[in-house]
Amino acid sequence: MPLDSDLDDEVGFELPAGPDLSPITLHLNPEVCGQRLDKVIAGLVPQFSRSRLQLWFEGGFVKVDGKPARGKDTAYGDETVLIEPQAAPEDTAFAPEPIALDIVHEDEDIIVINKPAGLVVHPGAGNWSGTLLNGLLHHCPQLVGVPRAGIVHRLDKDTSGLMVVGKTLAAQTDLVRQLQARSVKREYFALVWGTPQLSGTVNAAMGRHPRDRVKMAVSTGMFGKPAITHYQRVAVGSLDRRPVSLVRCSLETGRTHQIRVHMQHLGFALVGDAVYGKQHLVPVFHRQALQARRLGLVHPGSGEACEWTVPLAADFAELIAKAGIEEPGDDDSGAEA
Repeated sequence: MPLDSDLDDEVGFELPAGPDLSPITLHLNPEVCGQRLDKVIAGLVPQFSRSRLQLWFEGGFVKVDGKPARGKDTAYGDETVLIEPQAAPEDTAFAPEPIALDIVHEDEDIIVINKPAGLVVHPGAGNWSGTLLNGLLHHCPQLVGVPRAGIVHRLDKDTSGLMVVGKTLAAQTDLVRQLQARSVKREYFALVWGTPQLSGTVNAAMGRHPRDRVKMAVSTGMFGKPAITHYQRVAVGSLDRRPVSLVRCSLETGRTHQIRVHMQHLGFALVGDAVYGKQHLVPVFHRQALQARRLGLVHPGSGEACEWTVPLAADFAELIAKAGIEEPGDDDSGAEA
């Protein structure tokens, strides 16, 4: 079942098949006489990009009549070309890797993981290995047969906390449907600059920032997607002689960077947020102070309501202690008195 395209934080990729790195032999014909060799070869093996072919030329992996060739060489039309394809980083991105996973719960249907800050959820540009997906494939090899290795939602690299993974296609499909129905309970703690009102709801559509495509933003245009965040102020303190508040956020939707954007939209950026916060305040903490603390869902196998809660990550707990705020207990669900 495909993931709902209306849910930005749901992951939309399939595990690709491994690349074919078998040697390729080409016999050139007189029609190409006088043309640059790299242009000729690019036309004969369109499955490979020109930039990759150039790297193979530079590495000596393209040979003409048994000798390393250069891309700028001239083709004469009677040569035999041997290409020895080399794997690119992305070709091996979906390989199992022995990565330590903090598993909160596991059964035959699901895995609930407490993701640490700094761990990327799935491979992408700049992070082709060492991701949660790689660790999942090592921990549970059967996930190679499940789309996206069972992942149904994600957390930003520098956000810590709870995630659920479906171990079978049926379990994953059920979890996706629960996310689409907005019945999965996802509760976060955030430390923000300032003192927001005791509680409230941000109902503000989101989309890509009009000028900075790396960022998200509240959007009033036709391409904005609905985004709803409920929040409660749990406690107040101070950092660097400035007021801060510990805020509990519950999501109805799952847009990319939703809590970070919505709180910044209210004027209360997250402590440590280098993307949406004020730059002179970023050094106070080394990441955005955000954790997925509680996760609730209907178990796809048993049909029972399940819920998990984890303590704040050590660095987050130290941060709020520095601010003079006591970490709430697992059963604390109310706003600041």
